[in-house]
Amino acid sequence: MRKKVLMMLCTVLMAIALFAGCGGEDRENRLRIFYLNMEGTGLVPEYFEPESTETVELVNEMLIRLQSEPDSGDLRQTLSNSITVNGCLFNGNFLVVDFSSDYYNMSMTDEVLTRAAIVKTLLQAKDITSVSFTVESEPLLNAEKQEVGIMNSESFVENPGAQINSSVQTTLTLFFASSDGTYLKKETRSVHYSSNISLDKLVMEQLMEGPKSSGLQATIPSGTRLVTISTVDGVCYVNLDETFKNQNPEITESVVLYSIVNSLTQLPDVEKVQISINGDTSGKCRYDLDLSTMYEPSSDILKSKSDKDSDKDKTENSTQEPQSDPSVDNKNVEAPDAGVSQDIKVN
Repeated sequence: MRKKVLMMLCTVLMAIALFAGCGGEDRENRLRIFYLNMEGTGLVPEYFEPESTETVELVNEMLIRLQSEPDSGDLRQTLSNSITVNGCLFNGNFLVVDFSSDYYNMSMTDEVLTRAAIVKTLLQAKDITSVSFTVESEPLLNAEKQEVGIMNSESFVENPGAQINSSVQTTLTLFFASSDGTYLKKETRSVHYSSNISLDKLVMEQLMEGPKSSGLQATIPSGTRLVTISTVDGVCYVNLDETFKNQNPEITESVVLYSIVNSLTQLPDVEKVQISINGDTSGKCRYDLDLSTMYEPSSDILKSKSDKDSDKDKTENSTQEPQSDPSVDNKNVEAPDAGVSQDIKVN
């Protein structure tokens, strides 16, 4: 009896091992389709088992899935139904995907994420090491009307290995408005944050909280919502909702804009910043500064004009020798009577 039980147990264990082995093989054959999350702030993969292993057929299968609804209701399809894939050109390890002109109808942030999702998905095809996009057979252009060029696995950086809800500490340099709202002042802040949040998003969230030091003013209107934020190729795309328009009139327009720009460009991977309102970059920050511009940090706005003029006067006065009038004998100059007022001119 005991021998029979042992034999049955061995049979069960062998079946489990065989099943696990098959499952592992299936997992190895699975590939990932990258979709956009509902917030439009990042990419989330869904696994699928391809029907083909041949490169051309696999690429076509991936593109169809990218333009289909994901299984999860928390995700949205990568490619809009209005965008047509005109065709693909294979040149060895190099793949060119041509899209219809509707590709340019996407908002700036959606386009960047969509581009990353497509490239990361297609690079899983055997032998494909680089991808390039064209629109109606012309090279894809970015917001600065420059060619995006060839993209590969190093074009889109991730934050792999981050544990959910693990805490990390960092020091941020933020810029807020001075008490009179005419220039920026720096505030250094130590922050504990979840390792799953990107640093550009962390900077914006801290900036929207307002300053902690006295004598500083918040530059972003209370209640403003960060719709999306992403950094690609050195450019941070910040998409805010319409509440951003309710700016404090006592704070100058340039101070509002550059508080965001100067704060974000403290991060090592951010060189320029573009701000949009609900994905629209056709308007102004307030009156004069175009949202369509990609702004670099400004050092001129870190000090007020009056402070600069004061420093200039001090420098000039320190380099000038006092001039005496030879016609006046300084030794014989009498002090004014205490009861006599004098007009003193301040330069």
